[in-house]
Amino acid sequence: MNAPNFETLIYQADQQYAEIHFNRPHRLNAVVEQFYTELLAALSLAGQDPAIRAVILTGVGRAFCVGADLKEHGAGQRTAYQRRQYLQLGNDVCEKIFRLSKPVVAAINGYALGAGAEMAVSCDFVLMAESAQIGFPEVSIGTSVGGGVTQILPRLVGLRKARELLFQGTRINGTEAQRIGLVTQVCPDAELLDRARRFALELAGKAPVSMAVVKNLLNHATAQDFATQLQLELDGVFSCTVTEDWREGVNAFAGKRAPQFKGY
Repeated sequence: MNAPNFETLIYQADQQYAEIHFNRPHRLNAVVEQFYTELLAALSLAGQDPAIRAVILTGVGRAFCVGADLKEHGAGQRTAYQRRQYLQLGNDVCEKIFRLSKPVVAAINGYALGAGAEMAVSCDFVLMAESAQIGFPEVSIGTSVGGGVTQILPRLVGLRKARELLFQGTRINGTEAQRIGLVTQVCPDAELLDRARRFALELAGKAPVSMAVVKNLLNHATAQDFATQLQLELDGVFSCTVTEDWREGVNAFAGKRAPQFKGY
């Protein structure tokens, strides 16, 4: 597929993964309404492209995303309804990342604050540069978190640590974020994007149908009782066994070779 011309993003499709670069470096990639609508479109594009099997989110310049562009918001005149619609867009983006059938990797290259941290938490994996910082300043500035953070964050770091991060709004570096389970890997700054690309390629080599099934099962596990989850897993296994990729996986294992999955 041809890469679209976004104004607030750079979309690149390379090999079997897509890179979405947040591209408002003059505002440290702070979010505005256009950013959200373009990011939803970019995620949909990656989700619908059968050649794409993983997605990387990262930022241009010194930040991943520092949250809402308060300067632009302060200059505008929104009705209460328009404010609600803008906030809904933020939730829609995080939900899109969370529910995308393909794994999403956040490569945090600088500050990930507020909405930036919310998007990162929604991703399946987070790689973080050594100099980067992540934090949730919402309570400190009189607002609240969104994007499913109050459900996802405690699952990652535990309820007490989630309270600490959200109530105090403390920024933490990659080393601490990895220690508490918030981050998958910490990388030297210069190696971050290369590491994220290698990680995405490794994910892209797995069976796409199986990946989508397991992601969905993991995402919704806490909402089900054990008996229901067992049945959903059974359905998931059966769904995989009717694909060509299941046969390829079996044959590759028997032949002691790497499988070549097609996504069906």
